[in-house]
Amino acid sequence: MIRSEIQELETKTSNPDFWNDREKAEKTLSRLKFLQNRLEPWEDLVARGKDLADLHELAMSEGDESFEGEISSQLEELKAEYERLRLFELLSGKYDVNAAFLTVHAGAGGTEACDWAQMLYRMYSRWIERHGYRMQIIDMTEAEGGLKSVTLQVDGDYAYGYLKAESGIHRLVRISPFDSSSRRHTSFASVYVSPVIDDAIDVDIKADDIRVDTYRAQGAGGQHVNKTDSAVRITHFPSGLVVQCQSERSQHKNKATAMKVLRSRLFEFYQKAQEKERAKHAQEKKDIAWGNQIRSYVFHPYTMVKDHRTKRETGNIQAVMDGDLDGFIEEYLRFTWAEAS
Repeated sequence: MIRSEIQELETKTSNPDFWNDREKAEKTLSRLKFLQNRLEPWEDLVARGKDLADLHELAMSEGDESFEGEISSQLEELKAEYERLRLFELLSGKYDVNAAFLTVHAGAGGTEACDWAQMLYRMYSRWIERHGYRMQIIDMTEAEGGLKSVTLQVDGDYAYGYLKAESGIHRLVRISPFDSSSRRHTSFASVYVSPVIDDAIDVDIKADDIRVDTYRAQGAGGQHVNKTDSAVRITHFPSGLVVQCQSERSQHKNKATAMKVLRSRLFEFYQKAQEKERAKHAQEKKDIAWGNQIRSYVFHPYTMVKDHRTKRETGNIQAVMDGDLDGFIEEYLRFTWAEAS
């Protein structure tokens, strides 16, 4: 099926009129490259497997044991490559290849929770950097001790496919650096991830269903930003979703970006509402408190990060806070694939 679509797209690119519509042509080439990147590694893996099988058959027929080490080494390489490619097959959702919007909200816990949101922001920034993705801050609201909320746009292939594993409530247990009595505190923050969707995707947003507020931007941006009502907040009444943007000096640009984020959130909201287990609540509507956490990060009395969905855990909490999330993400992808099968 993929091979036939590649052939069809290659035929289109050879058409003399192909570049008459530049935007359409670029989308076609992007789709062609995506399919080739999906198919060609598998074809290469099959070819390498066949060559190794031939080598094994030759060694067996001649009773030559000198190839044993080489065959074993190549077999391990093929197994590792198979696991890597199989992970991509788990990223088969319609929008998994898209960029993503990622929002972190501080929850129950006051200053502690704001510091926790700041820590999560740093963790995701490190993960984004590790993967060579690009990050843009759409909105950031600072608070005493850390962040009240931050929204990022993460650009790169499969950003949404990977980061969707992070949607949910994240719980922190530690000795508080803000408590003079050095008591143990529990804090919460929510993470919400939605795909950056193409403008061609129809998401109905009625003018009567939203309220647009403007306010002065906070944090980075320079004096001009802080002296003008350039920041934009959009409230969508039917869903209860609220999005903000203050990344630009222009109120018009911030409104356009906020509408883009809202379209993405609404698309995800309605998609999840169609699923039985999430028919009543989208992820962002859950209480940011006890009972809803997807992952716990324990700094005291022991060190452990545990995902409550997949049961995966590790004692190397510092590596996780430095952005080493791939093990948790891959385990979640396998978990959801098995559940859907």
